[in-house]
Amino acid sequence: MSTLDTSKLLYCDSRYQAKRRVSRVINVGGIQIGGNQPIRVQSMTTTHTQDVDATVAQTLALAEAGCEIVRITAPNKQAAAALGEISKKLRAAKCNVPLVADIHFLPAAAMEAAKHVEKVRINPGNYADKKKFAVLEYTDADYQEELERLHDSFSPIVLRCKELGRAMRIGTNHGSLSDRLMNRYGDSPLGMVESALEFIRIAESHNYYDICLSMKASNPKVMIEAYRLAVARMNQEGMNYPLHLGVTEAGDGEDARVKSAIGIGTLLNDGLGDTIRVSLTEDPIYEVPVARDLANKAMALWEQQSNYALPELTKDRIDPFDFHKRSTRPLTLSEKCSLGGESVPAVIVKTQHAIREVSKIVQDVCHTQTTLKDSKLECLQVGIEAPEDLRHFAALHEAVHSVVQAFVLELSDTIDIEHLQDFQWPQGLSATILLQKISREDAFYAANLLQFCREQGLICALDTSAEALREEIAAQLKPMGSEALILTSSAPTTGLHPLGNYRALVEAAEGCVPDAPIWIRNTLFNTLAANDYFSDRLLESSILSGALLCDGIGDLISIETEPLLEKGTTLAYNILQGARARISKTEFVACPSCGRTLFDLQSVTQKIRSRTDHLKGVTIAIMGCIVNGPGEMADADFGYVGGAPGKINLYVSKECVQYNVPAADALDRLIDLIKEHGKWVEPPA
Repeated sequence: MSTLDTSKLLYCDSRYQAKRRVSRVINVGGIQIGGNQPIRVQSMTTTHTQDVDATVAQTLALAEAGCEIVRITAPNKQAAAALGEISKKLRAAKCNVPLVADIHFLPAAAMEAAKHVEKVRINPGNYADKKKFAVLEYTDADYQEELERLHDSFSPIVLRCKELGRAMRIGTNHGSLSDRLMNRYGDSPLGMVESALEFIRIAESHNYYDICLSMKASNPKVMIEAYRLAVARMNQEGMNYPLHLGVTEAGDGEDARVKSAIGIGTLLNDGLGDTIRVSLTEDPIYEVPVARDLANKAMALWEQQSNYALPELTKDRIDPFDFHKRSTRPLTLSEKCSLGGESVPAVIVKTQHAIREVSKIVQDVCHTQTTLKDSKLECLQVGIEAPEDLRHFAALHEAVHSVVQAFVLELSDTIDIEHLQDFQWPQGLSATILLQKISREDAFYAANLLQFCREQGLICALDTSAEALREEIAAQLKPMGSEALILTSSAPTTGLHPLGNYRALVEAAEGCVPDAPIWIRNTLFNTLAANDYFSDRLLESSILSGALLCDGIGDLISIETEPLLEKGTTLAYNILQGARARISKTEFVACPSCGRTLFDLQSVTQKIRSRTDHLKGVTIAIMGCIVNGPGEMADADFGYVGGAPGKINLYVSKECVQYNVPAADALDRLIDLIKEHGKWVEPPA
């Protein structure tokens, strides 16, 4: 199986600053993508394409909502022909939004669609290639013969698009790699990239370059790696095609927005991305504001960071093409909660009440712990503004130490070691972390605070900058080691984005305390939230935390922006789940619906969720049709896929085990399958 040496691959100018990648500009019906153009927002209709009036109405609604490019499925030649009437009616309504035909299996549909739309999307794994999940050995001669066959099959649509001035998206999906690619590269990001490059080389052989590229997966970590590899491989081959970003089959609700922000936001922070689509199993109109928010955030960040020269830090020790959790020292908070080492990241949530409001904090803690099922509040963070606040901590500890695993005392700069030494710490003290901001001038104080914590059985969390850690503070900490030490950095460093700030902290720690656990703090100070809206804070927290977790960085995560403990706790666990760093509930891989869908995805997804969302660690894929169904099963334990009108095919991983199950019986049969494979537990009362 082919592999790639990634040690010398480069995919962005800097992992510490957001410097936009330079790409070629392509024209899609008057909308330009790439170069210095704004990030373009896309969506896709969910109506049946041959229902012309319904498709026109939904396209008009998307355009009114701010969608700049609309994709419509063309599963057969008849649907492709209907695109002509759809286009005429839209133009008659004075709507000039460019249309994209979504093509999978049929070259004939692509040839017809190109007559009517401004762009054609081709999925390499489904277009004139074999996908029967067959295990074959391809000699080099066999492989070359397949490529020649592919050249003959793909060239007609390339020449048609060139003749008519149409753009093309070569859109590879993790779930639809062909057998040829699977056998040579495995079910891998590299296979996705090489699949697209094969098609690009064919297009270039005809001097056709109006192409953008996508590398979508339902797992944000796979998606991030694939896009980075795509850029690195294009750099090697002298290509600079613009990128269409998206996490496919993201699902619905908060989970889908978190996963999309992790995948898309991480790459935008890397400077990658020219057009985006947020895929939701909801009415597509709800995709547009989420995508617009992500695009606006990225463009504001790129503009801000363009004022700074690239920092001296140009590389770090993280391999951006392969996930490995950073090695850290294990710390035990309590019998049920550990961090670092092999432990999953711990969850900290900050109360917005002043610590003197003990009764209100107790009420919030009890409500959160009794309301949430698996996403329990582990560590409670409270502010200590003055020495007298420590007395209130004693009362709070007495009230809730039996239901909270650990406490974090965020010390203001008015608290010093003497105040801590004078305080009568509670008997039977639960695990307690002392958090304090430390500048380079406080190097000796940092060492004394760490020493005090070690003597008292506490844990010391230093909130500092990479520069301070690398210089004065390093000299004090290095002889002491990382026992009882956590590092974090909530204050942004000039010239770096918040993500780069943490990457720089990790790199600085390598010189003095290389195994110190890292705490990812989501505060209003280390994010770029423009508005005081939960949706805005959700995106910011997901981007910062998700990107770091996908890098393998992060042993604790805190949400410090939410007025409700319950909301902050849920968001923290959803981010960990989205980044595949800690699984606390069922994972749903659900496609966003389109004209190919054979059942109502929104209602069916909710029905399946209502019966199975207590199955911690189980992944269920819900697919409206066969296009990506079998392939996406590779990332799922069980699959529920539309096979025909009113009929469902049920999968175990990639294998279809039950065909054409009546839709009325399919959910019960799915649950029976889960039971047969020993992954069912009864829901809590």
